[in-house]
Amino acid sequence: MQHLRVLVEQLRGHAVLVIGDVMLDEYLRGEVARISPEAPVPVLEVRARDQRLGGAANAAANIKALGGTAFLIGVIGKDETAATLGQQVAKHEVISSLVVDPDRPTSRKTRLVAQQQQIVRIDEEKRTPIEGAVAEHVKKAIDQRLSTCRAVVLSDYGKGVITAEIAQYAIAAATKAGLPVIVDPKHRDFTRYRGATVMTPNLSELEAACPGGGAEPARAAETLLPTLGGTALLVTRSADGMSLFRSGQKEVHVAALAQEVFDVTGAGDTVVATIALALGAGLTLEQAMELAAVAAAISVSKRGTSTVSPAELTAALEPR
Repeated sequence: MQHLRVLVEQLRGHAVLVIGDVMLDEYLRGEVARISPEAPVPVLEVRARDQRLGGAANAAANIKALGGTAFLIGVIGKDETAATLGQQVAKHEVISSLVVDPDRPTSRKTRLVAQQQQIVRIDEEKRTPIEGAVAEHVKKAIDQRLSTCRAVVLSDYGKGVITAEIAQYAIAAATKAGLPVIVDPKHRDFTRYRGATVMTPNLSELEAACPGGGAEPARAAETLLPTLGGTALLVTRSADGMSLFRSGQKEVHVAALAQEVFDVTGAGDTVVATIALALGAGLTLEQAMELAAVAAAISVSKRGTSTVSPAELTAALEPR
């Protein structure tokens, strides 16, 4: 771990462009002491309300927290959720270019939590792919921000922003500028991200993308890699760590850091943020993966959507 401590400071000062599905994560926390007389459901007596950035916005917040400069491009509605999300973006000092589409709501996920246990999640969103003027505004924002950045993240949560057209537009522009592209994929057709530097699917996303499904990670990667135009696959495997697959190269595996897991929400955002800053700083994919594994372990030890700081990374890498 000692060799990684030296690399943490190299994450600072680099700008990353995050493009994708922004959302507001809301937590209503309280206690359940009785069952409703109206239906056989628990009654949550709310004690606290907590609102945080989610999706692509959380990836951007993680970049800022790790010492980078975060530029965020996404699509929001014209509603109260958009206003709250904008306040959170400003609070985290993320520089945003949020395109307003009055015909779609701003994505909002509300989680009801009692005694540290999530009871239910309520999603308010529209998953229709963006098109027309909205898509053109997103492209224009990409063109305006790209020249100031060292890396690009495509944060696809399947809410309609990262269409095949937007993905290929961003990848082509970044490649032309010599910038690495990191994709957090949701769509099962990985070829829409063809040409990116690296994709970070979890096991279920990898399985869904592999024809027939159910293949072991190494076999699934072997099937998919020839279709991706040189894109590497960095597969996140929860307690089993991370595995990196590249065409013509041996698999590289990093074990998960031993850590009590409280909440996996947003851990993938922390992973892509760390990798983007590392690649933007000129580190190798292997080094980026090692740092990301540590950052992910810190993230899942926290409750709810969260960020990770350089100080936390350094502390986790201290000899024990």
